[in-house]
Amino acid sequence: MIASVVDVREWQRRETGSEWAPDEQLGRFERFLADLSAAFIDVPAEQVNDVLLDALRRTVEALDLDRSTLWIAEDGDRFATHDWTRLGIPIAPGAISGRELLPWSLEKTTAGELVQFSSVDEVPNEVDRATYRRFGTKSNVAVPLRAGGRSLGVVAFAALRAERSWPPATVTRLELVASAFAGVLARQQAAASLRAALDQVAQLKGERAENAHLRRQARELGGTGIVIGDSPAARRVQEQVQQVAATDSTVLFLGETGSGKEMVATQVHEMSSRHGRAMVRVNCAAIPATLIESELFGREKGAYTGALARQIGRFELADHSTIFLDEIGDLPLEVQVKLLRVLEEKQIERLGCPKPIRVDVRIIAATHRDLEQRIAEGTFREDLYYRLCVFPIRVPPLREHVEDIPRLVWRFVEEFSTAFSKRIDSISKDDMAALQRYSWPGNIRELRNVVERAMIVGTGPRLTIALPAASAVSSRRSAKLVDVEREHIRQVLESTGWRIRGLNGAAERLGLQPTTLETRLAKLGLKRPRQSL
Repeated sequence: MIASVVDVREWQRRETGSEWAPDEQLGRFERFLADLSAAFIDVPAEQVNDVLLDALRRTVEALDLDRSTLWIAEDGDRFATHDWTRLGIPIAPGAISGRELLPWSLEKTTAGELVQFSSVDEVPNEVDRATYRRFGTKSNVAVPLRAGGRSLGVVAFAALRAERSWPPATVTRLELVASAFAGVLARQQAAASLRAALDQVAQLKGERAENAHLRRQARELGGTGIVIGDSPAARRVQEQVQQVAATDSTVLFLGETGSGKEMVATQVHEMSSRHGRAMVRVNCAAIPATLIESELFGREKGAYTGALARQIGRFELADHSTIFLDEIGDLPLEVQVKLLRVLEEKQIERLGCPKPIRVDVRIIAATHRDLEQRIAEGTFREDLYYRLCVFPIRVPPLREHVEDIPRLVWRFVEEFSTAFSKRIDSISKDDMAALQRYSWPGNIRELRNVVERAMIVGTGPRLTIALPAASAVSSRRSAKLVDVEREHIRQVLESTGWRIRGLNGAAERLGLQPTTLETRLAKLGLKRPRQSL
């Protein structure tokens, strides 16, 4: 365990010449430093970023600063990873490089020296001066962070509203604060090194394939989470999830691309008895047809030309867990046969090995395609469809639950605020109303991308979100009257849970007689989706 110990009494003797001067400001600083050090004790890895940001905020407020920035050492450079700026002052851009923008300051702090100035004019390097002025810095103290003889980074304290001097007492206080930051960074890096060592041991024990796969999934799914919504459409999905999650039944998610099928599938897994093991994800459309069988079921060495090593398939990785087969409608016919056997017999065969292997896997599938139409076209097996369709759940497109957009937007804002070290306090009502009027052909995924783009270009605490330009996809939507009518009626039926008659039923909302609406449904080919069992 690495700890940071600071002797405030020694600092006081140096500054005041007495053992304990009755100084109220000193007492406040002692309490602040004690609280800051306590906050850094036994911080879980997933909370380190939040604790560091909060510590920067408290430092700014306690020492009457305007900005405090943490720079992490990496590959001989320093990168600004955490920043806190007073409200009303422009936020500094995140993830900037010291080597590129502050070469003189980087050289001095790397050598273990303070960078201290009361006026930017005192900075001897032209590049550094231009950078400080661009960020609005008028006065600055940058303290190197070191522990165990290693350089960990820099913590900088800046004044932006007006120039200020840095008396020795103030600089010493800043050094004491910096020592607390150095301690938590040292513990964080030690924990990271320990985790890396444990991963290596696990790989030596034969878990390399699974660990690599799960780490890749964690990177791919960074920032995703459970669908947030309180609309009738979202509540219906949540009710179905709660009904089926505790079982081992196969679930089939239907819905447009980007509507959140994978997020809801994740929720089913996390609410199940299998949540102790990670869910294995496969995008059936992203893997070439020639490789999909070996990816799913594995292969033996020499099973085919180029198969130089034995490979564990995704079904074996998912043993005693859940496998999520995304875009199941794009699975080749020859592989559909083998998947049907897995569903029926709970066993697989690796390519090149006829010996069956029993697996205990729950299957969750998803597709944006009309599987009944693909059955009619001969590209999807009818028997597999009925095996998968034990508990179908339709995930509605975003345009059918626009009332959930504000909550979704704020969820994404919180996610990117942490990632980009940017604080957002408000979004204009006009922007939010425009988001709710937009048709969202890309659904929740498109909304998330729009929020991310706004967070990248945003420079203040008020977020401006621009709607995406008209896409080629949306421009290809049919303008035929019959197609527009079909889509409108379908949306109304979805909003009523496919209830045609009675108060607030679809017929009343459309201003039609129930019998007239039923006739029109038959003419338009609209059918109620199969009900979940």
